[in-house]
Amino acid sequence: MNKLIVAASCALALAAGSVHAKEWKDIRIAFDVPYEPFEYRTPDGELTGFEVELATAMCAEMEANCEFVEQAWDGMIPGLLARKFDAIMSSMSITPERAERVLFSKAYYNTPGGWFGREGMDVDVTDMAAMKGKIVGVQRGTTMDTYVTENMSGTVTVKRYTTADDMVLDLEGERLDLVFVDYPVGEQTILTRDGFKEVGDTVKLGEGVGVAMRKRDADLAEQVNAALETLKNDGTYDTIMKKYFKYDIKM
Repeated sequence: MNKLIVAASCALALAAGSVHAKEWKDIRIAFDVPYEPFEYRTPDGELTGFEVELATAMCAEMEANCEFVEQAWDGMIPGLLARKFDAIMSSMSITPERAERVLFSKAYYNTPGGWFGREGMDVDVTDMAAMKGKIVGVQRGTTMDTYVTENMSGTVTVKRYTTADDMVLDLEGERLDLVFVDYPVGEQTILTRDGFKEVGDTVKLGEGVGVAMRKRDADLAEQVNAALETLKNDGTYDTIMKKYFKYDIKM
């Protein structure tokens, strides 16, 4: 009889716990800055960009107070797990390896990787004989880094960078032959400069980009997914997207 009472009490406690999931009202969201057009600072120091605006709208929909935190890319997941912030909303592609460590929201955008180089760089990036000896820049820890490492190791020299801006500076300084970067980043940070061009076709990578959270924070993920879905359905997502892109990146 006592066992039945204990079991019933446990079941009631579990049910109550599921009903009273944590409602997140204070959320710290991390961005790797600069990563234009997704997150960057204007000349007067204001933090802006597609993901910054989307995060602001998401927080408003959730009626949450959000603090935006700047974090270098290679410290993103360690910082999340160390509770320095609660979510990463910084163009983090969903991959099986990352999904072993963090909980992803549903994908909210997907863009391809693009190859960029100086005018006069005419090379078939799919031809390993033609690529042999080339110096290729990638941002450390991205899906572009993984792609080049897995498909071109031993053929090209891979140089890894903490920020996209440093990579572009080395391309300008002719210390790199090519860079492989998220296409919108290359479009706005490289193609806007004289003497540079897109090289070859874009490459679709991964399952899209999601908000990354700690695995234990399923209640936060549920709120994030609901808010993003509302923003897509009511037109807010499209309004923000069209400020930064001439094409549809929505998932």
